[in-house]
Amino acid sequence: MRRVALMAVVLATCCACGAGPSLRPAVAVEGRTDGSPAQSEGPSPDAPPVDPGVPTDDIPWRDCTGTSLADQALAASSAGVILECAEFSAPIDVTGAIDGNFTAGLTRARTSSTPANAYPIVFTSGTDRSSGNSLAMLATSGLTTVLADHPVVALDRRGIDRSTAIDCMTPEIRRGLHDLGQFDADSTGDAADAVAALGHDATIACTDYLDPQELKFGADSAAEDIDALRTRWGVETIALWSAGSGSDIALSYAAAHPENLARLILDSPAPVATDAATEAESRVQGEEAALTAFAQRCVALGCSLGPDPKKAVTDLMERARADEFQPLSAAAVSNAISASLWTAGTNREQETRSLSDALSALGTGNASPIRERAARAENEVDGDGQFIGRCTDGMQWPGIGRVRELADTWGTNYPVFGREAALGLLACASWPSTANSPLPNQLKPAVLVLSGQGDPAVGNSGLSTVTGVVTNAGSRFATLDWQGAGHPAAQSTCAQQAMRAYLTDASLPSNGSVCPA
Repeated sequence: MRRVALMAVVLATCCACGAGPSLRPAVAVEGRTDGSPAQSEGPSPDAPPVDPGVPTDDIPWRDCTGTSLADQALAASSAGVILECAEFSAPIDVTGAIDGNFTAGLTRARTSSTPANAYPIVFTSGTDRSSGNSLAMLATSGLTTVLADHPVVALDRRGIDRSTAIDCMTPEIRRGLHDLGQFDADSTGDAADAVAALGHDATIACTDYLDPQELKFGADSAAEDIDALRTRWGVETIALWSAGSGSDIALSYAAAHPENLARLILDSPAPVATDAATEAESRVQGEEAALTAFAQRCVALGCSLGPDPKKAVTDLMERARADEFQPLSAAAVSNAISASLWTAGTNREQETRSLSDALSALGTGNASPIRERAARAENEVDGDGQFIGRCTDGMQWPGIGRVRELADTWGTNYPVFGREAALGLLACASWPSTANSPLPNQLKPAVLVLSGQGDPAVGNSGLSTVTGVVTNAGSRFATLDWQGAGHPAAQSTCAQQAMRAYLTDASLPSNGSVCPA
């Protein structure tokens, strides 16, 4: 019997073409201004802010501190942070066109001194990592400045982590996509052909598995899940904090429910209203910047990669692409490095040495440390639900000819991450087109926008597109730039202090403020 999972609209065919031209409204590109709205519909700077509501009907929580942290191999730097888990039932389709509910997974972070009557902050990280996983990482690397005043509640996106699971691919398809066709290409001689074929097979398998819900996995559906949580809590307004690709969800929520949003933090946002290749290049630029920062720390520490760590990593990637570490693929090595660069952590020196030692071991024939990191990265960022969410959200996926060009160009410009990023675009080339998620035409609250210089999840080239959306929606905003490397920017204590002030009374820092690395 075919298994029917959770969410989406009936398809005319399960293997339709990729997305066509964007239907989104034009987005203004906002530079370093004073953060004032372009038009006068926005709230007056002197208008008193509406405070988010405190749940009148909270969800039963259970402690899951040990389990969550053990699953992510995170260190005991989490002392004092309490992680709790819960679930609630949300409708698959709020219009009623598709019947049924699914189970949405929640993770709450607080401390023993977090006020019991404080309003919660809803957190979403989109498809970059599960929201619960991202929150646990943030909590263990020091989120206490924010948690001193408010609990943070992460809502996992449909089909990801603790929300109702999706298992739509065969192990062979999943393994092939993880490795970007490197070993499947032996018979075809072309990794691009192999990834395109695997993506086609994955599309058929997953749309068949999900039918008739296969198009209910976009940012707009994730936004409705946030509103289902708001309704479940019995509150009129919420505070929303998004990270990375979660910015698509947050802006979709602002478009659909402008009256229900009292605070909005866009942390390290992904580019808005851009094609998939542009968004991928922004991410690769961030990965390379984070790797450069790692290499500089490595040299300062005299780490095991030697006097030129970046060249050493580039050489390792070339060896991986030549099948030298088989069955460990180049994509697996690349993902392991990238995922390791996300966390600034409380002991950056220790993590720098640890990653350096793992890469050095790979070079001398011991692949175990990198294999462990690669397996963890797959578990965190490369599940079936994330494949579906990314493919649904993406716009104008390039065809195979264009991807071959990008693989050559990016492989030269971004030697560690570029080639694999280009090939990865073909995984979604067969996914059916969907309507673009709406962007807000009004925003009630002022908006705090955080970014990072070396962001390996999304880069920071999309910052101007996001502030352009906020400007078009008539809201005030302020940007704050963390000069460190990692994702998201809220790892910075300085950024958390700005968040704390904003959450208290909607006050913003000076636009264009900077937090040190």
